[in-house]
Amino acid sequence: MIAIALCILAFGACYWAGKRSLGQGLVAVLVFGYLYGILRANLITSISHFIFDAGLIGLYLSPSWRRVSEEQKLRSKAMKFWMILLIAWPAILALLPFQPWLVSLVGLRGNTFFVPLLLLGSRLLEKDCFVLSVGIAVLDLVAFVFACGEYVLGVPRFFPFSPVTFIIYASIDAGGGFFRIPATFPTAHAFGATMVASIPYLIGLWTSAPKRFYRMLALASMGCALVGVLMSSTRVNFVLGCAMVTFFVFTAKVQTKYRVAFMMVIALVGVAGVQNVRFQRFKSLRDTDALTERIAGSVNRGFWEILSEYPMGNGLGGGGTSIPYFLQGQVRNPIGMENEYARILSEQGVIGLLLWLSFLGWALFKFRVAFAPDPRGTTRRLVWGLCMISFATAWIGTGLLTSIPGTLFLLMGLGWTTIPSARLAPAPERVRIALQRQPGWSAPRAG
Repeated sequence: MIAIALCILAFGACYWAGKRSLGQGLVAVLVFGYLYGILRANLITSISHFIFDAGLIGLYLSPSWRRVSEEQKLRSKAMKFWMILLIAWPAILALLPFQPWLVSLVGLRGNTFFVPLLLLGSRLLEKDCFVLSVGIAVLDLVAFVFACGEYVLGVPRFFPFSPVTFIIYASIDAGGGFFRIPATFPTAHAFGATMVASIPYLIGLWTSAPKRFYRMLALASMGCALVGVLMSSTRVNFVLGCAMVTFFVFTAKVQTKYRVAFMMVIALVGVAGVQNVRFQRFKSLRDTDALTERIAGSVNRGFWEILSEYPMGNGLGGGGTSIPYFLQGQVRNPIGMENEYARILSEQGVIGLLLWLSFLGWALFKFRVAFAPDPRGTTRRLVWGLCMISFATAWIGTGLLTSIPGTLFLLMGLGWTTIPSARLAPAPERVRIALQRQPGWSAPRAG
């Protein structure tokens, strides 16, 4: 009953917030995304797996993000086209009898459920970005408090052992044989990835917020996010976090006082990492033999066999999409491979893989949009770069398109940075001419 009540609450809260604005709706969804892991771990029922889904559906159904100007619709037209393509093909495959219908339904969710976030991201306005950044800063602080509690009291106090938390209990390889810290997320990797994904928005809030309170909130949250990456003991996220910090230090045009404050935060985080053995799993990056074996295993093993044996795919849910423990026994010819592109190939076949690669190629050539002059230019560049790196490294891991709430950050950010912002929109006369060329357009009536 508690899980059902939380699903209803998530749907209602996100729908209501989404009616107010897209930014508030996204913050409401992120609230349930941040809490999803710890709620699911303590509510052992199949319904608890749909708490976040209920919230995101509430946002999708809210009318505010669809009530946009013709100018916004025109700017996001290309993203709408790609969204339809990436959803249509898996929807067709779901009708074919490759897998049991429940498995196919879960697979359809994993392959399409987050894709509309591309369109939502393309319709973010300046005010939405501010609200979203403030919400992310507060949520990062909440997650950090839980992470500190797990560090002191132990992860089992927050995540009891069960099939849902098996990955957490299998990850006792932080320095000294300690748990990797998951905070409120399903896994430690999800915690670290979310902290990394939030940093660009915190930087944007810190450098452009109109009030001192918001700037201090952003700076404190940045420090907590960076420490959170160390607490998660995930190497990929450590590398991504360092890359973003380096990019910001050497490219951002900010006042000297901001740069000094940022360097002080980095220094404090560095001291914490050097002095605590539990935060030093990133040192294993020096083991080149182990890294080479891991990459070779993800890239080479089975990819071409999947291509030759399942050119149309093994059916949605049959290639590595995260299947709830109560459905795992129903999957026919299960294929497991730590490679997101192999997962897409094994579930959507060659056509699905080519669609995603074509979309990513289109997004890559939109770098001029992401790097165009803009009040939030640093944030846009960091978000776009992080999205591209995430897809570029997807062949050494899986779950990129099904992570909660990591995939929300990924696809929302990609939609936001590959479409010109409202400040960079064409002149009104050019917009009017372009709109007149659209089928079914008619001039607005007076009054």
